[in-house]
Amino acid sequence: MPSSALRRLPSSEPRLDETLDVLRATFSANAARHDADGSFAHENFALLHRHGLIAQVVPQAHGGGGANLAQARRIVGAVAAGDAATALVLTMTYLQHRAIVRDDRHWPSAVAQQVFDSAVSEGALINALRVEPELGSPSRGGLPGTVAARTADGWRLRGRKLYCTGIPALRWLAVWARTDEPQPRVGVFLVPGPADPARGIRVIENWNHLGLRASGSHEAVLDDVWIPPEYAVDIRPPEQWAPAAASQADTDGNADQQAWMVVLLGSLYDAVARAGFDWIRDFVRNRAPASLGAPLATLPRVQQTIGEIAALLQANRALLDDATARVDAGRPPSFGDSGLLKFTVTGNAIRAVELALQLAGNHGLSRNNPLERHYRDVLCSRVHTPQDDAILIAAGRHALA
Repeated sequence: MPSSALRRLPSSEPRLDETLDVLRATFSANAARHDADGSFAHENFALLHRHGLIAQVVPQAHGGGGANLAQARRIVGAVAAGDAATALVLTMTYLQHRAIVRDDRHWPSAVAQQVFDSAVSEGALINALRVEPELGSPSRGGLPGTVAARTADGWRLRGRKLYCTGIPALRWLAVWARTDEPQPRVGVFLVPGPADPARGIRVIENWNHLGLRASGSHEAVLDDVWIPPEYAVDIRPPEQWAPAAASQADTDGNADQQAWMVVLLGSLYDAVARAGFDWIRDFVRNRAPASLGAPLATLPRVQQTIGEIAALLQANRALLDDATARVDAGRPPSFGDSGLLKFTVTGNAIRAVELALQLAGNHGLSRNNPLERHYRDVLCSRVHTPQDDAILIAAGRHALA
């Protein structure tokens, strides 16, 4: 699809609701199969691209949709209600596109344009590859084990990355690595995806997870992968990545990026919980045990639990609405507030599905029904950065300071 043909879908346009309703139903119809098989839903991304949704966060000046956070959140929530794994891959692409916009002082403009053009014309996906077997999560500190060696004509990368979400379809890999210089620099190296095995990228298909099984979050091995010099898009001395060394522009940009991440991931898992809520409401309305002689929905204890779920989800909506409005007004929450938002929204989503399972009993745990999949998917919210212990320690220190 050429840039000029990208369908812009502003939040006020009724066609977007119609498009998202169709996609939600289509994705939902195949989600259980992809979950059971652990297969990647390539067809979902073909549909997203056909409707111009993969490039929605790409700025309009670069041919994209120019979506703000409210619009991106709306799309992610609708996709997640159909297939959470597809929504996760889309979210990661949105976050990388947003990061390129935010870091335009560091990314070469021609390289950024190449990434954006590919999203618009091809529906190209991009994600960051950061986690490693020895390093663990980079948010916990430490230099990456992946090494970029300078050559006469560019860089060569060697290393191993875990949890490479979307790797079966990624066009671009934003690889976190260190240089082999006497004083190593650290940062992002842009690597074209593994479509051509001759490039030296090997995908180990070992993603066998409890939830989000169709996200293709396999392991990737980079074996002497060459990239041109301009693809070392943002490398700096390690101390310059520390929060204390950040300029005001970096601090403001990082707070914005953190808020985008928390709101989009929060919206994803909230949508999973809402899908579970929809299912349990239908279940208790229609389930009428012979011993009761009436639907379960007539029982006060069932009504109370349904009300508790509604309260959790209403709190999520209020918190996400507020954070989204602040970001789009140029006043993103602080890092601490974003962390507490993530802790609260994901905790509420998990609790909501747990309560639904309590009401459903064995029916909720049956793979013939989607509730058990929603529960497995929503539990994955806990592993995203920032994680609960880091959030609460930071909040406690701030409160005690």
